[in-house]
Amino acid sequence: MAAETKSIRHRVPGENRSTEDFWLRLDNAAKIYPAIQSEEMTAVFRLSVVLKEPVKISSFLKAVSLLEERFPYYKMIPRKGFFWYYLQHYNEKIPVMPDAGIPCRAFEKDQLYFRVLLKGSKVSVEFSHILTDGSGGFEFLRSLLMTYFEVCGLLAQGKKAFMRHDQEVSPEEFEDAFGKNFQTDLPVPVKVAKSFHLPFALKTTPRFGVMSFLVPLGEVITKAKQFSVSLTVFLVGVYLLSLQNIHSKLAPLKKRHSRKILRVQVPVNLRKMYPSKTMRNFSLFVTPEIDLRLGQYSFEEILNIVHHKMQLETDRKLISKIISRNVGAERNILLKNTPLFIKSLFLFFTYKIQGTSRYSGVITNLGKVSFHEEVDKFIDYFVFIPPPPNKTLKVNCGVIGFGDNLVLSFGNISASRELEREFITTLTRSGVPVKILP
Repeated sequence: MAAETKSIRHRVPGENRSTEDFWLRLDNAAKIYPAIQSEEMTAVFRLSVVLKEPVKISSFLKAVSLLEERFPYYKMIPRKGFFWYYLQHYNEKIPVMPDAGIPCRAFEKDQLYFRVLLKGSKVSVEFSHILTDGSGGFEFLRSLLMTYFEVCGLLAQGKKAFMRHDQEVSPEEFEDAFGKNFQTDLPVPVKVAKSFHLPFALKTTPRFGVMSFLVPLGEVITKAKQFSVSLTVFLVGVYLLSLQNIHSKLAPLKKRHSRKILRVQVPVNLRKMYPSKTMRNFSLFVTPEIDLRLGQYSFEEILNIVHHKMQLETDRKLISKIISRNVGAERNILLKNTPLFIKSLFLFFTYKIQGTSRYSGVITNLGKVSFHEEVDKFIDYFVFIPPPPNKTLKVNCGVIGFGDNLVLSFGNISASRELEREFITTLTRSGVPVKILP
């Protein structure tokens, strides 16, 4: 045990302290969440994998045990400082529990801010966005599954295609990549107008529900190629067309007084743009839009706008402006020296007034994932469920591909499924078959 403890302590290089003393400042993207999260707006996302055979419980628990100290930056809970929240290492076992009830539930105050869930052949992990984003969460799930496959004897030991349980932790894994790539004296991004929001009534509590759909990945990609656009651009175009169709069905008076900007927020994984190995949050948003004051748009017109808008907004220089604005705000001397309870009120009301008024929907595409040819054959499909949307947004969508399939998951707190119907109808009319998942 002494040797094991020493090994664990050496896994936090650069900190010169044991995991018991390990703490981290919240990264720039995480700072907003303690101020706005609630029992309904949990800031918790879910990643699931459905295997072709039921999970072997004893082997799975052994795999979890092997990973206990591999991700010290996830075994954390938020603590209040005088000026900011911070993350404190919490030496609690990784919780493995039955998958029952509503997904993406809030964490209790003194719980680890991630969990592992099991149900038959399905393995799920849920993370608070305070800890990481979808890409970081997926790397944890990848390591968990690969370790499980090793324990089961389905994967030869020594494969380096994932973050192994016996691998040293690099300081790059828990760096604040926003702060690392912050540049001073850049102009701030232009403010945008408020956008249209879905006119649906909210459900009674508990509100959050999820519908997931499986579509053939190859057929969707073929359809996107017919328009000379990427898969993400195609799906964002379908989302905007669905919003336009809903707007066009409004009663004349309501339509006249509604906002005319339809804008979709699309997260971008900045690890593909900046040389970072961080496992914490490192993503920003691009926001393609159409303006109905100029008239109705054909699907081809929408795709053309989305394609060029995303090309422009993913330019590294423009992304640097957003990083500069966000990190610069937290480093502002006045805000930096303001007590936490005042900061939290400021962040809460800023988010309430501006945070979601600028976009009509969110679609997050984690892309096509793969593991290893030795184990891919044991996996059926993946599901990604973004955090529950707020009461203004009402609906969001998560996308992930694996093998021959793409899974779309709509999280919804409203009493209507109209957005989902419009989205799926557009796909089926274009010749893409759709299957509802249980």
